[in-house]
Amino acid sequence: MTALCLTADEQEMLDGAQGPAVALAMRVVTSFARARGADRLVEIAHAHIDSCLYHGPVGLDFVRRLRELGGRVRVPTTLNVGALDLLHPSLVGEDPDVPELHTAGRELMTAYADLGARPTYTCAPYQHEARPGLGEHIAWAESNAIAFANSVLGARTDRYGDFLDICAALTGRAPYAGLHRDEQRAARLVLDCTDVPGIADPGELTVVGIGALLGRIAGTEVAAVVGLPSDLPEERLKALCAVAASTGSVALVHVVGRTPEATTLDAALHGRRAERVVTVTGEEVARELASLSTVPAGLVDAVCVGTPHASLAELGELARLATEGPVVRAGVRAVVNTSRGTFALAQEAGLVAALRSAGWTLLTDTCSYIAPVLPRGTRTVATDSGKWAAYAPANLGVDVVLTTTAGCVEASRTGFATGVGRHAG
Repeated sequence: MTALCLTADEQEMLDGAQGPAVALAMRVVTSFARARGADRLVEIAHAHIDSCLYHGPVGLDFVRRLRELGGRVRVPTTLNVGALDLLHPSLVGEDPDVPELHTAGRELMTAYADLGARPTYTCAPYQHEARPGLGEHIAWAESNAIAFANSVLGARTDRYGDFLDICAALTGRAPYAGLHRDEQRAARLVLDCTDVPGIADPGELTVVGIGALLGRIAGTEVAAVVGLPSDLPEERLKALCAVAASTGSVALVHVVGRTPEATTLDAALHGRRAERVVTVTGEEVARELASLSTVPAGLVDAVCVGTPHASLAELGELARLATEGPVVRAGVRAVVNTSRGTFALAQEAGLVAALRSAGWTLLTDTCSYIAPVLPRGTRTVATDSGKWAAYAPANLGVDVVLTTTAGCVEASRTGFATGVGRHAG
């Protein structure tokens, strides 16, 4: 077994010289480092915490203990979504299965802020709350954020989950293992999308379909995608990373020509030959898209967009579509999820007022597939998000129709949605 070597400062943390909270956190970090076979720790520049989402009393017990011990984050730290919308508390209903949700969920979210983390409460901190640079080591939780940081920003984070994320933030350290290491970032699998129709200017759902296929094929492997344009907008990359991390466990995908480390396929492969090359067809993309819908079409009770959290540009496009025709139909709940930071910018730009006047509900701090936001009895939901489509059926017990953003707006007006799959768009 590889021996873990600590610096003098790290040993002091472990021994308690920098306080009991840091010592507890360092015990967690070093235990995980040994389990990962790391020979040292690495200093991190940023942390993103998923532990603020309430799953039960143990999570609350842990953060209470860190707070009692005087814990404070020592690197800039953002918070992922919680179980509530603290800005608009009336939007989240009661959960009969979790009667303590409102009290415990609120305390959990605010307790992490008490440790010095920024109360961002977003699954997409990379949109403007945090933009780590190329090669910077960070400790991020939340699957789409991990994939985006590695794949689009070129920062370096392994997969971090509850408790380990905040321990990294309190110590400023993470195990030097996994995707922190050069050799672990080499692609082994190649998805060649060159022959997918319209790939030079792919529609929103073409990218979702490619991402869904990537997740199913790659699993946890690092992959390279060939054929996507080098000027692909961040919103498209966000969608690709999110669904690939949902249908699989993709934490790094080299979008050749777009990922900072992958200006060429050879660079993505680190000069080696690919272990597998998969040629992607339009029919395969269409099948993946169709598989994300549990029903191909039908009457809908709700429409949910903005998963991951909608950017300012996405809110602007949604407002444009929503205000060019009738308002949301009576009996249909239309929800867009966004961060409180983006919400503030959208409010200044007049987008919040425009969307609300069109009948849309803006949800911050949480997500509509996590919190009890949709009316009881909701049976079928239209969405433009591959991630929402992948998680909501199990989380909420609803059927899903995957369509475009424009299709979601139309469904909100008519109460009827038609899914995609016969062709990507």
